[in-house]
Amino acid sequence: MPEVEIRKIVTVLEEIRHEGGPPPAIPLRRAGIIAVIANPFAGRFEPEITGFMENLKPLGLDMAGRLVAMLGGDAGVVEGYGKGAVIGAAGELEHGALWHAPGGYAMRELLGDAKAIVPSAKKVGGVGARLDVPVTHINASYVRSHFDAMELGVSDAPRAGEMALMLVMTTGARIHARAGGLSAADARGGDGLR
Repeated sequence: MPEVEIRKIVTVLEEIRHEGGPPPAIPLRRAGIIAVIANPFAGRFEPEITGFMENLKPLGLDMAGRLVAMLGGDAGVVEGYGKGAVIGAAGELEHGALWHAPGGYAMRELLGDAKAIVPSAKKVGGVGARLDVPVTHINASYVRSHFDAMELGVSDAPRAGEMALMLVMTTGARIHARAGGLSAADARGGDGLR
C-alpha cells in the first residue's frame, strides 16, 4: 500500500466558558485536529483498499497524542471523543471508512483502552467543506450529557485528490447539560454503552 503523504495538519482548541447560564467552575475544552493527506485511491475504483488502514495507524496515534497534549498532557481529563473524514471530489465515501480503525483505536489506546465506540461522520466534499464531528463519552455511549459535536474544516482542503482526517477530544459534558439520561458519574463503562 502507498505511504501516507501529509500536506498539512491543522489544530483547533476551544475553551467554552459560558452558554447563557452561570459560568462553570472549570471551562469545557474541545480539541480538534485535521490531517490533510493525499488520497492514494483518488480518480479510480480500487477493489482492495483495506491495507491502507495499517499505514494510517501511526498518523492516528500521532494525532491522538497531539490532542492529549493540547488538553494539558493528562489523558485522564479526556471524557469525550469522536472522529470524521471529508473526502475530496475525486475520491469516494468508502475511502473515509478507512479512518475508522486507525483513528478510533488510536484514541482508545492513548486513553487507557476506553470502552465506548468512537462515533464517526464522513462525507465527500469540496475545498472548504466542514464536518460536524460527533462526540460521545469515552466509556459509555449512553451518557447523554456528552452527546456533542465539533465543527471542523480547512479553508483549502480537501482538494479533489485529498482526504481530511479528523479527531476530536473533549474534557467534559456540554456546558449546562440538563437533558437527563445516564450521568457520567453513574456510568459503569463495562460494555461501552452504560
